[in-house]
Amino acid sequence: MLFPSGNPDLRSLITRHRLDRSLPLRPIATSFQLHHGDCLAGMRELESESVDLVVTSPPYNLGLNYRSYADDSPRASFLEWCSAWSLEVQRLLRPSGSFFLNLAGSPSNPLLPHQLLLALTSPELFILQNTFHWIKSISIETRDKETISAGHFKPINSARYVNDCHEFVFHLTKSGSTQIDRRSAGVPYADKSNIKRWKHTGGYDKRCRGNTWFIPYETIRSRKDQRPHPATYPPSLVEQCIKLQGQGESTVLLDPFLGIGSSAIAAKKLHIQTCIGFEIDEEYLRIAKDRIESTESGNFHYDLADNVSPSDPELPL
Repeated sequence: MLFPSGNPDLRSLITRHRLDRSLPLRPIATSFQLHHGDCLAGMRELESESVDLVVTSPPYNLGLNYRSYADDSPRASFLEWCSAWSLEVQRLLRPSGSFFLNLAGSPSNPLLPHQLLLALTSPELFILQNTFHWIKSISIETRDKETISAGHFKPINSARYVNDCHEFVFHLTKSGSTQIDRRSAGVPYADKSNIKRWKHTGGYDKRCRGNTWFIPYETIRSRKDQRPHPATYPPSLVEQCIKLQGQGESTVLLDPFLGIGSSAIAAKKLHIQTCIGFEIDEEYLRIAKDRIESTESGNFHYDLADNVSPSDPELPL
């Protein structure tokens, strides 16, 4: 669909592009480079500083039942292995790139995410720029003093621990000063008068979402295609990371631990140019490809230069 130059819908579209630079100007069909094999060996074949964005969730070493991976290594060996693949991620990431790392512990092993984070934050590797909390379930009290709950969690039957309803997403960068697009991943203002009252809004109805992301995951009953994998995150979690980093027309996303393809699905929905993934389990990779094939791309974004008249005084280019 092309808009005539005087159409108010076009003005709205132009405003969105000016204020949200993460939106690509042309529709992009994502190119997928998905490999069956060990990510360490695979990443060594890639060119240095060739990746804009890394989003991944490695095995947590909590004894989960993966098909092709022993998730119960000695802690020192696990951390050494993580440092090895993270060195490759650091080599591949462009100076302006971002590495979003999803990690979780367990009630009896709560320090694991922090120990791994400490192993990855060194002058040779990364600087922690932001910490996000993926909230999977939450209970709040309404103004009417009614307690309501939303989301899902795995109940813990214990006299010592409470239910664990969140995971970490650590935002790691090379310099600690990577610019991000806060409003692209933002939320609308509850009080619309703030849009005109505050100059920094630029008339745009989005504010920073903050570092708590309430993203419920689908239950096992509703996600039959994910039953073979014991630990998955929803594509919408990856979408938040992509929007924060910004998605230009040449963005390259890497997921070293592709699993059943949540990162690739998000890349397709948001028209990322290239998605590279490695998965050591052949069955997981097959499922990932099936899920990608059945996923529809998101709405296309149009090249404004083809649709705007330069002579329109209300729409200066």
